[in-house]
Amino acid sequence: MRNKSSLSVIFITVFIDLMGFGILIPILPTFASKNLDISDFGIGIIVAAYSFIQFLFNPLLGKISDRIGRRPLILITLFITSISYLVFSISDSFFLLLLSRLIAGFGGSNIGVAQAYIADVTPKEQRSKGMGLIGAAFGLGFVFGPFIGGALSQYGYSVAGYAASVFSFLALIFAFFMLPESKKEASAEENRRTLFFDFNYVKSILTHPSLGLLIIIFFIIIFSIANIYGTFAILTYKVYGLTDMQTGYLFALIGIISAIIQGGLINRITSRFDDRKLVLTGLLFMMTGLGLLPYGMNFIGLALVSVIMTFGTGILQPVVLSMISRYSPEKEQGAILGLNQSLASLARVLGPFWGGIAYNFIGYQFPFLTGAVFTLLTFFISYYFLRKERLQRI
Repeated sequence: MRNKSSLSVIFITVFIDLMGFGILIPILPTFASKNLDISDFGIGIIVAAYSFIQFLFNPLLGKISDRIGRRPLILITLFITSISYLVFSISDSFFLLLLSRLIAGFGGSNIGVAQAYIADVTPKEQRSKGMGLIGAAFGLGFVFGPFIGGALSQYGYSVAGYAASVFSFLALIFAFFMLPESKKEASAEENRRTLFFDFNYVKSILTHPSLGLLIIIFFIIIFSIANIYGTFAILTYKVYGLTDMQTGYLFALIGIISAIIQGGLINRITSRFDDRKLVLTGLLFMMTGLGLLPYGMNFIGLALVSVIMTFGTGILQPVVLSMISRYSPEKEQGAILGLNQSLASLARVLGPFWGGIAYNFIGYQFPFLTGAVFTLLTFFISYYFLRKERLQRI
């Protein structure tokens, strides 16, 4: 009962916080383009900066949470996230907008800690369902957040920023009163462990016969989808002439599908099919969706293709995260999941960075086609190497 209660509280906390995150997703590129006259390449830098900070701080926060507990880190980062949205609301230049995303990136480095929290309170056989809650929180945040953001942007982009700040602060208040600590007291060995980026530790994890493969697969998956982070809203605005509200509807649709899969269907799916089949199926759907996005032709076409893509990502993320968690030592859940999120954040830096270059200098189709090609590469890697007998060689 305690575990179910803790899962519910962490889900609500992450969901409320990600509502604020979702508010800015459809409006950030258009705000930067229309109000601040920032180039598409500059927008790519701003989007990538958020993930670059997460790349730096995710392992650090994960290790700290292994040492002092998950709850303090979650509370601190929620407060920082709330501040970042206030800075967004007063942004009137490239550098101030960039600063707001750098602050938000540090606050957003709590995802690995939240995943470690779930690992603390769920048995290994239910880990996919637990990790799916984070994806469901993302999905629902993408349902309500972009809808609210699109609606509020009609009254000014700063209004949307203030609303995002309020949601993160509400998440902070809720977590302060309702979120119990999940981590048992750290051992003397854990307390002596360095908190800084340890290249030898990273090397030992990435060369691990099971963890290394899974983390690399997750990295390529995130890079593939990250190619469209800074360009999807520009595609809908400049190529298809959609309004902020219509783009918000598309993000909301993506969120609904993601929430349905990761919040409910994933538990049934994982009980019927093995991990390898689920990963391969998810990759096929994701590759098809990414490849067809620049050819959606209109709002309806984009919506249909987005559903195909989201069905794939909705399966992939909780399943691969669950596998990484299951092959990680219990006492190092925060460190390893934090490292995985750090490398995923690096993928979110490289993806938008390349996406901005490709969109600006090669053609609007290429960020999406790049994602499709790398997803195909991941399919072949998973087909040949993601076999049960290989993953058992620990």
